[in-house]
Amino acid sequence: MDFHPTEDQAAAAGLAGRIFRDLATHERLAAAGTGSDAELWKALTAAGLTTAVEDIGLLGLVLLLEEQGRTTAQVPYAATCVYGILPVSAHGSAEQRARLLPALGSGEAVATGAFPARGRITASADGRLTGTAPVVPWLRDATHVLVPDADRALWFVRTDAPGVGTPEVETTAPWSAGRLILAGAEAERLGDGRAHDEVLATARTAFAGLQAGVCTGSLARAVEYTSTREQFGRPLSTNQGVMLRAADAYMDTEAIRVTAYEAAWRIDEGLPAREHALTAAWWASEAGKRVVHAGQHLHGGMGADLDHPVHRHFLWGRQLDAYLGCGSELLAELGALLSDHAAPEGDDA
Repeated sequence: MDFHPTEDQAAAAGLAGRIFRDLATHERLAAAGTGSDAELWKALTAAGLTTAVEDIGLLGLVLLLEEQGRTTAQVPYAATCVYGILPVSAHGSAEQRARLLPALGSGEAVATGAFPARGRITASADGRLTGTAPVVPWLRDATHVLVPDADRALWFVRTDAPGVGTPEVETTAPWSAGRLILAGAEAERLGDGRAHDEVLATARTAFAGLQAGVCTGSLARAVEYTSTREQFGRPLSTNQGVMLRAADAYMDTEAIRVTAYEAAWRIDEGLPAREHALTAAWWASEAGKRVVHAGQHLHGGMGADLDHPVHRHFLWGRQLDAYLGCGSELLAELGALLSDHAAPEGDDA
């Protein structure tokens, strides 16, 4: 693969980085709580960073999500892109693209997804959905939800439609979440039978990119803290144990980043990428958990302060660790997939 971003991808990432750094400050994040920052969301959409995803591809989106993760910015950017803009672009009809993409790109509409599918939602013959998704991230902000049914067909549901309930759910996640309750809710079909696996692979790759940014931000805070905090007359960063812990965290972060880049590039190129998306998600889960724990640990007693900025990275990292499948689930799925590929044709073992 080519690890060098295109000019458009680099420009979009640079612009996103400036916007996130300017507006996703610790004070604004503390004030937002688990809600979205409306001003930041408006700035992103006005800058064209939602509509740009159609042109810069999944790899470009991964680069932008890294910038969001660095600052843990409170906006439904990842969800709207991976459950709205990209699936509609790839699998929507001409009428769906014309109707949905302008609203999603302008920020007038916000999308999220009831992923991963757990077989809890069923669809009737006339396209009405019944069932419950216990926790859906950013549901309080969403106007549309991408819902997989028990047969892995994808449906778009409006949150204001009859038969749709979205009670708030309090979790340890720093972003808003809700429970999606469907009671014969009207829905519109999106794509064919291939759409589910492609959307899931895209989401896993994108959220791995977000985790790479979260880990980068956590490690940067730890490096700054240990370089300025002195103990016994010298900076903490000069202690061998601190250096080794930070070095391990850096290598883990790079592993998340490079596997996310590879999976995104393969998806953009139309190459088989399901195994690569699973690999990226596994690194994001297992290594991401290690990195945010190290970031908090290297802050010593300050890391235990719930109001300290590094704690937000810890919460993001732990939530992304389990989202779309924890490490053991992903490894089992990857092993089964590789086993199927390795089995000789006609072998039922």
